[in-house]
Amino acid sequence: MCGIVGAIAERNIAPVLLESLKKLEYRGYDSAGLATIENKTIVIKKECGKIDEVDQKVNLKDQKGNIGLAHTRWSTCGSVTKENAHPHQDCTKNIAIVHNGIIENHSELRAQLTHKGHTFTSDTDTEVIAHLIEENNQGNIVQAIAKTLKQLEGSYALGIIEADNPHQLIAARKESPLIIGLGEKENFIASDAPAILKQTNKVIYLDNEEIAVLTIDEVEIFDLDGNKKEKEIETIEWDSEKAGKQAYEHFMLKEIHEQSSTIAKTLEQNIEDNIDLKEVKRIIIVACGTSWHAGLVGEFMIEELAKIPVEVEYASEFRYRDPIIEENTLIVPISQSGETADTLAALKEARTKGAKILSIVNVKGSSIERESDAVLYTKAGPEIGVASTKAFTAQLTVLYLLTLHLGKLKNTLPKDQIANRVRDLRKIPLQIEQAIEETQHIKKLAKLFYKKHHALYLGRGINYPIALEGALKLKEVSYIHAEGYPAAEMKHGPIALIDEQMPVIAIATKDDRTYKKVISNIEEVTARGGVVIAIATKGDEEIAKKVDHVIYIPENSYILTPLLATIPLQLFAYYIATLRNHDPDKPKNLAKSVTVE
Repeated sequence: MCGIVGAIAERNIAPVLLESLKKLEYRGYDSAGLATIENKTIVIKKECGKIDEVDQKVNLKDQKGNIGLAHTRWSTCGSVTKENAHPHQDCTKNIAIVHNGIIENHSELRAQLTHKGHTFTSDTDTEVIAHLIEENNQGNIVQAIAKTLKQLEGSYALGIIEADNPHQLIAARKESPLIIGLGEKENFIASDAPAILKQTNKVIYLDNEEIAVLTIDEVEIFDLDGNKKEKEIETIEWDSEKAGKQAYEHFMLKEIHEQSSTIAKTLEQNIEDNIDLKEVKRIIIVACGTSWHAGLVGEFMIEELAKIPVEVEYASEFRYRDPIIEENTLIVPISQSGETADTLAALKEARTKGAKILSIVNVKGSSIERESDAVLYTKAGPEIGVASTKAFTAQLTVLYLLTLHLGKLKNTLPKDQIANRVRDLRKIPLQIEQAIEETQHIKKLAKLFYKKHHALYLGRGINYPIALEGALKLKEVSYIHAEGYPAAEMKHGPIALIDEQMPVIAIATKDDRTYKKVISNIEEVTARGGVVIAIATKGDEEIAKKVDHVIYIPENSYILTPLLATIPLQLFAYYIATLRNHDPDKPKNLAKSVTVE
C-alpha cells in the first residue's frame, strides 16, 4: 500500500521525485523519505508525517544527485517511527531500498542474518531485503538481487540503488504493482501512473518475478534466472492535468463532480466484443470494500433482469475455504486499481478450478487485467481520493451494461426493453449533475450533524448496498461510527439504539416495490424520537411530512436509483469530514490500493 517512485536522469532528480511522490500520497502517508547518490555516497533523508511535513523538517527537495528513490509509507511491518521509514540500507550503506508489500518470512531471515553479524536499525521486513542483498552480493548487484528474491516469501515492489554503481537503478516486483516510465535521457519507476504522467506517458508494466535495470539511456528486463525479456511499451491515455485538483479543495470533491463525465465515458464500450457468455449458468462476484458493495448491486441487477444466479463474495475470504466452482461458472473480480491483493488471490484460486474470469477494473495493464480472460473497464480515469466515488458509480454502470448483455443472451430481456433501459441509463450523467445541485442543502445538513458520534443508514432491495456504501463513506472520511442495514432488519436489534442523538439516513426512492415498506421503517424510527434524513425522489412531497430532512434526487427506473442515491451520500460524508477538520483525501490508517493481505 506504500508509494514508490524512482528515477535516473541527466538532471538533478530530487525535486522531480518529491513532486512525483506527492501524487502517490493516497497510497500511504505515515512517513516519507528520499535517497540520492552524491559522489558515490547514498544520502537519505526521512521522517514521520505527510510528505509536505517531512519536506519542511528535512528539506527533501534540496538533495543532490541524478539518481534516487522516494517512498511514502502505509505501515504494515513496524510502527510509525523515523527508523521504520523508508528508504532502508544494508550494513555497509552501499545499498538503499524502498519497498511496497509484505515479506512473510522476514522473521526467519532476520534471525539468520543477525547470526551472521548483520545489525538492524528498524523493525521492518524491508530492511531484511537490503541486508540479504548485501549477504548475496559477490560483485554483481543484479545477480545478488535475483538470488535474494528467490529467498523471499510474500509480495514486493522494489526500487534499489547502489552507491558503487550510480549509473543504474534496479526495480523488481511480485504481486505488488510497479511500472517503468520511459523518458528522453531519463527513466522512472513508480507504483502508479499518476506519479510520472507529467514526465512521460510511455510505460512498461513489470510482471511477477521480473527485474528491471534502468540507466539514463535504456531499460533491460530479466527474469530471476537472468534471461532477458522483451516487453511491450504502452501509452497511458490519462491527462496529467486532469489528475490534479484543478479548482477543487480536495480530490474527493473533484471526483464526486466528475461522475457525470466518467459514466458517460464508461457507456461508450461495447461489452459484446469482450467474451462469450452464452453458456454462463452461475456468477460469483469477488471484491473488497466499495467494490464489494458494487457487486451487491450487480447481484440485484443480474438476477432480476438476466435470471442468472449470482453470489457476491468477500475476496479476502473466498480462497480460505474450498469454494465450489462448477462448469459454466463465471467469476467477476471487481477492483478499482486492478491490484487489490485479496481480489487477485481470489481470481487465481478460481482459475485453478477452471473458472472463466471476466474482471471489472479501472487501470489498464494491472495485475488483475493480465490474469483475466476478459476485462470490462470503468473509464473513470485516475481516482486519487482514498474513499472511492467515481470508480464506484462507474462500476455500477459497467455492471448494468453487463446485465443488459446477459439479458439479451439469455432472452430474458426483449429488444424493446433493452432499448428502453439503455435510454434510462443515458439519462444518468445529466441526472447526476442535477443531484449535485443539492450541494448547498447538503452542506447545511452536514452543519447540523457533524458533531454526532453515530449514524444509521437504511435501504431496501437494490438500495440496501447503497446504505452500506453511504455508511462506509462516512466512516472512512469523518471517523464517525456508522452502520448500514437492510431497513427491515432494523427492528431485529439496531432499533434499540434509536434516539435523537443518532441520525438515521433512509433511502426512500419512490418505486412500486419497497417504498411503502421503507416508509413504515421510517415511522418506526420517528415513533422512537429518531431524526431522519431521507434520500427521496424529486416530486415526492408526502415524504417531507414524515421525516425531518429530505434530499431529493431525479427520478429514473428502480434498478438505476443506486447511481443517483449514492451522490448525496458521498457529498454528505465529504462535508461532514471537512467540518470536522479531517482531510477526506487521506483518511487515517487507510490507503487507496490495498496491495497486501
